Amino acid sequence: MSDPLSAGPHTIEVNGVTQRYHVHGTGPVCLAHPGGPGVLWDYLRMPEVERHLTMVYVEPIGTGGSGRLAAHPHGYTRDRYARMIDGLLDHLALPRVHLLGHSHGGFVVQHYASRHPGRVAGIVLYDSAPVTGPEHMAEAMRNVGEFARRNAGIPGLAAVLDALRSTGSISNDEEFTTAVRGLLPAYFADYWGREDEFAPMRATVSGSHISGLDEHLVPDLVDDREPLVTLTVPALVIAGRYDVICGVRWAHELHELIPGSTLLILEKSGHFGHLEEPGAFARAVAGFAAGRDL
Repeated sequence: MSDPLSAGPHTIEVNGVTQRYHVHGTGPVCLAHPGGPGVLWDYLRMPEVERHLTMVYVEPIGTGGSGRLAAHPHGYTRDRYARMIDGLLDHLALPRVHLLGHSHGGFVVQHYASRHPGRVAGIVLYDSAPVTGPEHMAEAMRNVGEFARRNAGIPGLAAVLDALRSTGSISNDEEFTTAVRGLLPAYFADYWGREDEFAPMRATVSGSHISGLDEHLVPDLVDDREPLVTLTVPALVIAGRYDVICGVRWAHELHELIPGSTLLILEKSGHFGHLEEPGAFARAVAGFAAGRDL
């Protein structure tokens, strides 16, 4: 049997569903769950972090080489993703690991940690939030308005806003990928000022249409304010100052809710601090995993 932590891609079965994951780096193990839901995992590669930690990148079910549920694009709830994490940790045969969740992946990680604290050495909630639904959407729309004002007069702005408006009508993988690529500049602090750096990522990011509904077509909404108050694992909360979807308001609330948590605001980042400020991001994550203060 091959080493489950050898570098490269791995494929296992969890509860009859194919779960693919990718290992890169060296050092203590940190399992990373990407966002979306539905965005393919590779946008979350963190070469700077991989110098300090063995990163196990989850390729969430419903995307890429992982399996799809019979109810696809429905049924991809946090409970389902948490069961896949549990199976993956069983396969890795490690007593406890750090978990990093980005965006929707943060929702998954905080959900898992509140239910299985004994398996978790610590969590990094990277651009996460304690709630979704109307309150979360209202804050996102306010942030989008600020993004539009900051970038007024830039020729590409209108196309980004059109892409944002299209998200409500997505029904297949191609439409999802087109929308993600179209709206991506809104997710950076200064996309057009650093376009040479970020355009390759925009051109290649892809994913699968995931509805956000359970098998009974009920929205899988998040309200973690109560469980986060009783969270017993160390937590690092990271957010970009200019993140439109899971920004500073939510980072401060997560920090206030989680006992003993540490907060880092990346002042020159939007939703992708590991790309926009990779050095500061890596120092924070590696230091947290090593038990050092920021």
